[in-house]
Amino acid sequence: MVKIRLTRLGDKKSPFYRIVVADSRTARDGKAIDLLGTYDPLKDPAEIKVDAEKTQKWMANGAKPSDTAKAVLIKAGAIPEGKKPPAKTKAVKKGKKE
Repeated sequence: MVKIRLTRLGDKKSPFYRIVVADSRTARDGKAIDLLGTYDPLKDPAEIKVDAEKTQKWMANGAKPSDTAKAVLIKAGAIPEGKKPPAKTKAVKKGKKE
């Protein structure tokens, strides 16, 4: 499966991210298929540069963004804000009642 996710760059305590398309089985900072943009959270306001056309093309071809990447892409206006994903809930253990 192909994912759109963030790759961390920068020194210790000064993060800088690339928004990339990568195989879901590769490491976080591993080989990427394509570079979509950058995200610098240290600037005020955070600086986001994204190629919206490339992002739309990859999503049309089946690439799924991670939760963080989706939030960054929505903030940049590269993808429309749709329904929010359902909140994660605790699994209820079903068993025999005593």
